[in-house]
Amino acid sequence: MAESTDKIQLSEFEQKLQASTQKTEPVQQTGPVAEQHQTIHSEEKEMTIPVIEEQISIDKEVVESATVNISKNVREEEVLVDIPTTHEEVDVKRVQVNQYVDAVPGVRHEGETMIIPVVREVLVVEKKLMVVEEIHVTKQRIQSNETQRITVLKEEVQINRTDS
Repeated sequence: MAESTDKIQLSEFEQKLQASTQKTEPVQQTGPVAEQHQTIHSEEKEMTIPVIEEQISIDKEVVESATVNISKNVREEEVLVDIPTTHEEVDVKRVQVNQYVDAVPGVRHEGETMIIPVVREVLVVEKKLMVVEEIHVTKQRIQSNETQRITVLKEEVQINRTDS
């Protein structure tokens, strides 16, 4: 191969092969090309022929192939909610009794109704207690639904993938 003013870069394998055909001495190997030498004896002269073998060196690199952006938004939202509520109402009735009694009667209950006697002293030739009226108190439990606006938080997640 003839050299010109523009030097062509030869691979290491080609350089070793070229060097072995020009020289008869073995070449020391320092790169990835392994070289063995065989000596051939002939009648006229002794010649060394290199036996060359290429070896592979493999490396791995971590390369970024894509990026992922994750964002989270919190927004407020009003929700209508029916909430059961309970309250008590009292129904008061005045019932006329007009009966004489010997002692003040106590409060009594008849089912859900509480009866509270009301007494007064009446002047008579003899003094006696008379139940003038009774107050009947009935307690009722009433349940109703009320609608209220309540603000709740709601999270939304967005994921954007960008390939590189």
